[in-house]
Amino acid sequence: MRILAITNQKGGVGKTTTSVNLAASLAATKRRVLLIDLDPQGNATTGSGIDKSAVKNTVYHVLIGQKSLKEVIQRSEKGGFDVAPANRDLAGAEVELVSEIAREVRLKNALALLDGEYDYVLIDCPPSLSLTTVNALTAAHAVMIPMQCEYYALEGLSDLVNTIKKVRAYLNPTLEIEGLLRTLFDNRNMLAQQVSAELAKHFGDKVYRTVIPRNVRLAEAPSYGVPVLFYDKASKGAKAYLALAGEIINRKPTASPAVS
Repeated sequence: MRILAITNQKGGVGKTTTSVNLAASLAATKRRVLLIDLDPQGNATTGSGIDKSAVKNTVYHVLIGQKSLKEVIQRSEKGGFDVAPANRDLAGAEVELVSEIAREVRLKNALALLDGEYDYVLIDCPPSLSLTTVNALTAAHAVMIPMQCEYYALEGLSDLVNTIKKVRAYLNPTLEIEGLLRTLFDNRNMLAQQVSAELAKHFGDKVYRTVIPRNVRLAEAPSYGVPVLFYDKASKGAKAYLALAGEIINRKPTASPAVS
């Protein structure tokens, strides 16, 4: 079971879009996939076709110890994968867990009970270094970092790498960077090309070959509660995420020089 935390402290870089569409693309290759929504906004939940307002048991109840993951998991019938849903209740976990013992390993312990039941677990993290994000990084084998190729993205990436170093030092010594995913990419933009080249120079083969383009279909699909693969399979966005799934399946985990 490979656990990937999809995170970036910068918002609007395509974390949730990547989480939902990668889950659907991996499921399309007959892999057993669990998507964990760790963002109180619950966008990964709704993007998977699940009504977050109607969900009674969520990841929040797992983190505070009231439910097991198995008790909260729902099926994304449209996506072909399982979802541990979230809604606004999750914001309360930050406050409730502050004084709890071993608060950083709640998700890790919950996932240990599912070992062997899934091929991939994807964790959609909030755009902040919160206690829920720390839970994700502590539970994960590796981190996937979606990012736009713009100047400020490089600055945010430096902060994130430092965070990963700290988690690796104190909570999860085997945590690695799985890869950097270039999202919302516009090949006509010269700055995007320059930042992309800088990423490849610094991180080498940690940068995925697959690039996720700016694509209208990717933006439209969430409003229909389906991954883009089931909204417009022929779109550039759908093809890109299928390619990413193939790249991940064929990639062998390696130690990450970026956080060593």
